[in-house]
Amino acid sequence: MTRWIDVSQPLDRHVTTWPGDTPFEATLTWNKADTGSVNVGKVTMSLHTGTHVDAPFHFDDAGQKIIDLDPDLYIGHARVIYLPGRKEITAADLDGFELNDVQRLIIKTDGWIDKSTFPETIPVLTPSLAERLGELGISLIGLDLPSVDAIDSKEMAAHHALAQHGVHILEGLVLDAITPGDYHLNAVPLPLVDGDGSPVRALLRPY
Repeated sequence: MTRWIDVSQPLDRHVTTWPGDTPFEATLTWNKADTGSVNVGKVTMSLHTGTHVDAPFHFDDAGQKIIDLDPDLYIGHARVIYLPGRKEITAADLDGFELNDVQRLIIKTDGWIDKSTFPETIPVLTPSLAERLGELGISLIGLDLPSVDAIDSKEMAAHHALAQHGVHILEGLVLDAITPGDYHLNAVPLPLVDGDGSPVRALLRPY
């Protein structure tokens, strides 16, 4: 049986976070030596740490929160395509790809190779791409980047455009060892009632 490939960032003190956001910290609040029975840990982190999904509430006060999102968005057939060397990704970049049967599209950009350092610039998704994704019926876009917008963006144009066209967002994937093709994706977020985002354990299995 084909094995799952982990395409999520490991969560430890080395994981990179957005500048100024909550750093990751995992500690034991109880340990077996003291309790005589168990170790119990706690985690402090941003909901946008490592590999994660964005809920529309992240950039829209009226948007859906994580608990409102259909888990089916994050489970099922996904197609990986390779678009390296871009400063931005437009609708025209999808020309030549067969995407009519795709609901989940993952773009490997190689725009953030060294994930131990937060990038100063990344390829950005354009509103024209969001519109094309909507026309194709794609409901999830996944990327090997920390955001779909520029690092210093305040308008969050790509986030808003994707939401307008019914496209949800999965960010921070580790796609170094992934070749283009068809995969089964499993990247379900936690059931966070008030969450604007959620870390995920993202897995791909070749078809």
